[in-house]
Amino acid sequence: MNKNFLNYEYFKNINLEDPFFDSLKKDYKEFENWFQKKQEEKAYYFENEKGIQAFLYLKIEEEKLLETEPALPKKRRIKIGTLKINQHGTKLGERFIKKAIDHAVVNNIFELYVTVFPRHQPLIELLERYGFRIAAYKTTENGKENVMVKDLSSVTGSITADYPLVNTTNKSVYLLSIFPEYHTSLFPDSILNNETYDVVKDVAHTNSIHKIYISSAPNSVSLKPGDTLVIYRTSDKKGHAEYRSVATSICVVDEIQTKRSFVDYDDFSSYCKKYSVFSEKELNDIYKKRRFTVIKMTYNLAMKKKLIRKTLADDCGLDRRDRWTIIRINDEQFKKIIELGGAHENFIIHQTGVC
Repeated sequence: MNKNFLNYEYFKNINLEDPFFDSLKKDYKEFENWFQKKQEEKAYYFENEKGIQAFLYLKIEEEKLLETEPALPKKRRIKIGTLKINQHGTKLGERFIKKAIDHAVVNNIFELYVTVFPRHQPLIELLERYGFRIAAYKTTENGKENVMVKDLSSVTGSITADYPLVNTTNKSVYLLSIFPEYHTSLFPDSILNNETYDVVKDVAHTNSIHKIYISSAPNSVSLKPGDTLVIYRTSDKKGHAEYRSVATSICVVDEIQTKRSFVDYDDFSSYCKKYSVFSEKELNDIYKKRRFTVIKMTYNLAMKKKLIRKTLADDCGLDRRDRWTIIRINDEQFKKIIELGGAHENFIIHQTGVC
């Protein structure tokens, strides 16, 4: 078990006596018995020097929910059995929401639900931000809870609420290069086989569903909210770029800002530092440049297979003669990248159907 890292561990190896669980024991009279019965199952949790800070238990169900009012129809869904986060400014809540949604994506499931007491307003607001809506209520001896459901089969038009769906309809698709020294911290679930989780720490830019990257490429200003980005980790210089540069992830542009968007450096730094990997010194140096583009994006899907530059050129049709900083790619190229990268294509909406 690693401290300061996200762990996926058997219940029997998680300390039920940690003060973190006190509020859950108070809210749910049966919590300790339930926890003991789950000894051979696994849950996600995060622990630091102060103890456990977050806990998430997920279960796949395929049944009618008869204990809710109204009852919910039989459907294959992810039950978020237990979710609690101690907020401490590192976007850990977003990391755990992402883990729950990732569980649905990997298992090709299009609905998640969780029960939450109305008094836990910060958690409710976090869930609502990412598309969970109150669909029913559940009353037990512990009290009345909201039953919050996220539907991954429909699109609302909100980039954040629709996350992790990627809707390319009437939008452009680009390949965006990210330097190796920033890639894994920004995209921890797209870690390469030869990289180490030691770089994936409890910091906002790693935990967050939202990411910020700053580019000086002239065509970066062409990006628009809703555009799709294929994240391309450039070569680490340990071998030929044909084999060391790789496409790893699919993101969606959330916001685009330029230097003129900010009143001064403090305004720029405040906007960037929650979601970017850049240090204060790096941000200061960037701000001194004549022009730059701040790209805020959502981290939607990690590719199951990372595609090397050679594959992107030879099999997907990207032109080697282009400078792959930010390049627009066409529908056929994107479809091939999705096919060869195995990026959970059921969650990518393309024109009038599924990509």
